[in-house]
Amino acid sequence: QDPGRAGSWLKLSELRSFSLFAPNRTSAAMGLKSDAVFAKIQAGLESQGAEVVKKTNAIFAFKIKEGKNWVLDLKNGSGSLKEGEGKADATITIADEDFVAMAEGKLNGMQAFMGGKLKISGNMMLAQKLGSVLESVGK
Repeated sequence: QDPGRAGSWLKLSELRSFSLFAPNRTSAAMGLKSDAVFAKIQAGLESQGAEVVKKTNAIFAFKIKEGKNWVLDLKNGSGSLKEGEGKADATITIADEDFVAMAEGKLNGMQAFMGGKLKISGNMMLAQKLGSVLESVGK
């Protein structure tokens, strides 16, 4: 297996070049470090949302262990990202620092998953689909 694979749902080498998950180069003054990653996702939705929605057709929830939750809707309209909880097809639970490390390519997703740092619930096949969409768009 490719050591750059992050579990079965992301390929980090491709992820870094995809504007929805471009790593943050500055630290946030307040809040969680992952807030900056989610801001990048929001910016990517504004420019590429409709294309990503066509390819994905799923809703993902991210539960950051330090207290924030996000819902990424890649099923409706041009996509949306909102802070809070909501119904999702797949839920990803991860610590703030680990999420940022994955976005920056410093943490291998498979190792995070196997080590219990990353949990996926719901439709795991959709989590794999998200990875495929990110890989193809990120080329």
